[in-house]
Amino acid sequence: MTTHDQHDAGTAFAEHVVDATIATFELLSIYVGDRLGWYRTLADSGPLDAPTLAERTGTHERYAREWLEQQAVYGILAVEEVDAAASARRFALPAGHAEALTNPDSLDYVAPLGRFAAAIGAQLAPLLEAYRAGGGVAWADLGEDARDAQGDLNRPWFLQRLGDALAGVPPLHEVLSRPAARVADVGSGHGWSSIALALAYPSARVEGFDVDAASVVAARRHAEEAGVAERVRFHHVAAEGLAQDAVFDAAFVFEALHDMPFPVDVLAAIRRAVKPDGEVVIMDEAVAPAFAPDGDGVERMMYGYSIFVCLPDSLSAPGSVGTGTVMRQATLEQYARTAGFSGIEELPIDGFASFRFTRLVR
Repeated sequence: MTTHDQHDAGTAFAEHVVDATIATFELLSIYVGDRLGWYRTLADSGPLDAPTLAERTGTHERYAREWLEQQAVYGILAVEEVDAAASARRFALPAGHAEALTNPDSLDYVAPLGRFAAAIGAQLAPLLEAYRAGGGVAWADLGEDARDAQGDLNRPWFLQRLGDALAGVPPLHEVLSRPAARVADVGSGHGWSSIALALAYPSARVEGFDVDAASVVAARRHAEEAGVAERVRFHHVAAEGLAQDAVFDAAFVFEALHDMPFPVDVLAAIRRAVKPDGEVVIMDEAVAPAFAPDGDGVERMMYGYSIFVCLPDSLSAPGSVGTGTVMRQATLEQYARTAGFSGIEELPIDGFASFRFTRLVR
């Protein structure tokens, strides 16, 4: 490579980093608009000027004005009368943008991603220390922003898609349709997967298990609000603490196995707890079969989650295998076989964001 080529490559990469910086600022500005209620107020009552937005949300006018202008420059908000006095300009949130930023029932709801970014930023010092000395940063340490973001991102997908997805796999649907079927949801988080299972299969009883106490509290509240608390129970316990006899007709681990410090122990406990004619299904990220440096958007997103959230969470437990978010199918199969299963089988479920459903074969 010539000196000229090196210069061009350096300039191109510098521009790439500048673009990444702008995107980072944009995501953090979304966090601000989400948490201060600015997007919601604009969606409900817009277009608004800065003084009105600040008054209705109990915020500071000067900050509101600067944020409104920034959002317009970034293409998130539309502005009326650009030449009007700064405090008189009125800003509107376009309907499509409002769908993605304010509608928690939408499959396009992405505002929680800003909360994830903020939660990670607040833990950068502990993360650096973990990178230097080992150990990790536990999920609980990421706090409410991360916990709520995960739950809010999962909610519409589970409630709107999970029942139909499982019904499309006849053997699995038959097991879940058994009279008084018992279903385990391991790593249940805010409970939306458990609630979705109960709504899709009215005769089933679902039991969720999670190690995060605050998530269990939230899950119980969500089950009450959804009217399924009589059939959905949540337990603050690690998955290794599942019943040691076969009492469940089916068990699921939704987007959680890669976080667990001892996945083989978890899968072995699940195998013992599920009846021989039952089903065990793992839903996890649909990453590529093998590492490659030219990864697609899914691969890049999952590596991002892995280095900042999932791997540090897993490594916060002494002795952890440290799987990380990018758990490839070969790794899952190795865990399954070591836990006593004979293999794995990918299920024909499409259209569920960037996730893959895998059946563990006895």
